Amino acid sequence: QVQLVESGGGLVQPGGSLRLSCAASRNIFSIYPMGWYRQAPGKQRELVAVTSSGSTTYVDSVKGRFTISRDNGKNTVYLQMNSLKPEDTAVYYCNVRVRSTEYWGQGTQVTVSS
Repeated sequence: QVQLVESGGGLVQPGGSLRLSCAASRNIFSIYPMGWYRQAPGKQRELVAVTSSGSTTYVDSVKGRFTISRDNGKNTVYLQMNSLKPEDTAVYYCNVRVRSTEYWGQGTQVTVSS
């Protein structure tokens, strides 16, 4: 079992920045993907960014603005979000996949509004 605890969400103005953190309860080998999804009201959950074995993948809408990183020593994955837009407003979920099992965090709200 893996518990994931997220932090860092909040309210920010357009153009602002936030950094999300997700700490896992145990060591996650770097080959296993850790990433972030988001779900806006009335929309399906979508992958935002994922990292494994040093590789990263981003959804097109956040490329150049968001950066995912991982500290394997702290079992933590981060999402640095810059130049935030109102359309980035959503609940952001941390995700870890270990072999065939997926684990999810509880979600953290990000609201981009003036």
